[in-house]
Amino acid sequence: MDLPKTADIIVIGGGVMGASTAYHLAARGQKNILLLEKEEFFGQGATGRCAGGVRYQFSTEINIRLSLESLPMLERFKDEIGQEINYRKCGYLFALTKPEDVKYFRRNVELQHKLGVQTEWLTGDETRRRAPRMRFEDALAGTFNPNDGLVDPNSVVMGYVGAAQRMGVEALNNVEVTGMKVEVGKVEGVETNKGFVAAPTVVNAAGPWAGRLGKMAGVHIPITPLRRQMLTTTPLPELPADFPFVIDFAQSLYFHREGDGLLTGMSNPNESPGFDQNVDEAFELVNLEAASARMPLLEKAGLVSHWAGLYEVTPDAHPIFGKTPLEGFYVVAGFSGHGFMHGPISGKLMAEYILDGKFQSVDVSMLDLARFEEGRLIQEYNVV
Repeated sequence: MDLPKTADIIVIGGGVMGASTAYHLAARGQKNILLLEKEEFFGQGATGRCAGGVRYQFSTEINIRLSLESLPMLERFKDEIGQEINYRKCGYLFALTKPEDVKYFRRNVELQHKLGVQTEWLTGDETRRRAPRMRFEDALAGTFNPNDGLVDPNSVVMGYVGAAQRMGVEALNNVEVTGMKVEVGKVEGVETNKGFVAAPTVVNAAGPWAGRLGKMAGVHIPITPLRRQMLTTTPLPELPADFPFVIDFAQSLYFHREGDGLLTGMSNPNESPGFDQNVDEAFELVNLEAASARMPLLEKAGLVSHWAGLYEVTPDAHPIFGKTPLEGFYVVAGFSGHGFMHGPISGKLMAEYILDGKFQSVDVSMLDLARFEEGRLIQEYNVV
């Protein structure tokens, strides 16, 4: 398909944020929308390389409110968008082994309860009972929410892209933005590897690449790309069918069922920022050693696949929504590892902001770009 010469709105990034934004703009009646993805397929960037987890368990009111709006949208996805996304409510179990984490999580659970999220507080013994086949002798406490779970990221992206196209959105792959045209403090369009497109409104939904895109427009967006990797195993018939998404919080180590086997991943605290998406095999061994210590069963499993993806990290682990100092240039990025689950509501919020001038469904006005310069940071504790 040829690149059009003009568009009313260009959305850059064909992951969950860009696809959701394009869909929600079109659903509001906006015409002449162009969605650009530099990869060969949509959702192959950060979205396609994430673990697919969705949860209500966060430590800040704004992230909990985003989950309260976004996860029900995923539950209704098949009815509203027409795409099966395989939402599995296995529950998230956070196992806590450090006294300071116990203190923080107790406060988090109180906040969740206040907002209507019924997360359960567990003793160390209850945590051990909820994590069969695992060794958590050192668990002091835990939290569990049965409505947390897993969703297929690719299906969500393809659902939004397909529905957007049916409403007239032009969605193009293999189109990489190489520059921005800016005149007197306003965005005028984008340069790509396939030519120039003029547009008065551009949405930066480029995830880990959002900072790079901002630089092209002369706008500083403090997003750091950080590699995170995971692996899947051969079948483990001993795993119970209702095995939850288990997070060993102190080690940033996690496990969940993947088919008949297991997916495990772990954050590398010494990872250097960058765009490298190759698997670090030395760190994979560290992950496997830590995972096997928690679940000895893993020692008899084989490796099926492994991959790396990028987190898009902001200084306070919260996303950036809305306008930039450049007129017509908007951003929705920086979700710091939990963007996939907030993709549905985030696209809707961006459509509201662009078309109505304000966020209606959830007030995310405090998550603006200006907060970094103005020192209004809001720290999220529950980052894995």
